[in-house]
Amino acid sequence: MTALGFLYPGHSAEDDYPRIEQLLGSDIRLDVIHTEIGEDAHRVDALRRMGSAERLAAGVEELRMAGAESVVWACTSGSFVYGWEGAHEQVRGLAVAAGMPASSTSFAFVNALRELKAHRVAVGATYPEDVAGLFADFLRAGGIEVTNVHGAGIVTAAEVGTWGEAEVLTLAREADRPDADALLLPDTALHTAAHVQTLEKELGKPVLTANQVTVWEGLRLADRRVNAPRLGALFTREPIVQA
Repeated sequence: MTALGFLYPGHSAEDDYPRIEQLLGSDIRLDVIHTEIGEDAHRVDALRRMGSAERLAAGVEELRMAGAESVVWACTSGSFVYGWEGAHEQVRGLAVAAGMPASSTSFAFVNALRELKAHRVAVGATYPEDVAGLFADFLRAGGIEVTNVHGAGIVTAAEVGTWGEAEVLTLAREADRPDADALLLPDTALHTAAHVQTLEKELGKPVLTANQVTVWEGLRLADRRVNAPRLGALFTREPIVQA
């Protein structure tokens, strides 16, 4: 049994994790610990407080007791708002506090893109445009070319958590560009685990979503590889065929 730990802010789309655990269909347990979200706002100052070392450290003891082999801060905006170097400092502090390998959703996106050898991406963000732009800056710092950034302007994670397949598909279509190797949907408050296959079929390219890449990153840190095609190209041994 491989146990993976996730620090998830508040309550929005955490039910993606038991769904993903089921889709993995292996001896893997996903342990989700909720951290204090504070002010629910896609605003830089609120996001930096949400990702503070104190709030992350508060959840690690429970993960250690559960036997987790790795921990991922399951929040994209609460990591990339610190910038490339600041986000590195954040996960280094988390690793020290947890006593295990650590990462965050923002780095998960970059590592997943490297795994897929995808160099140009389009971004469909639920965030306001300024916050979405900071994610694009983070990707560029990681060597990724961003061809388009579309921000939906949603201020709270609570509202994002109410979105269903129709809204997710609309966001993906509006953001995608023909020259993008992959489409990114960077918000762990967005329910996407059930929609990855549909999204990839619709767009004809890999689609990386926040909770999907977060779990993949936890597996990577634990040196586990799982073939789970229902979770998309990232979890599939055979690459997706471009349309």
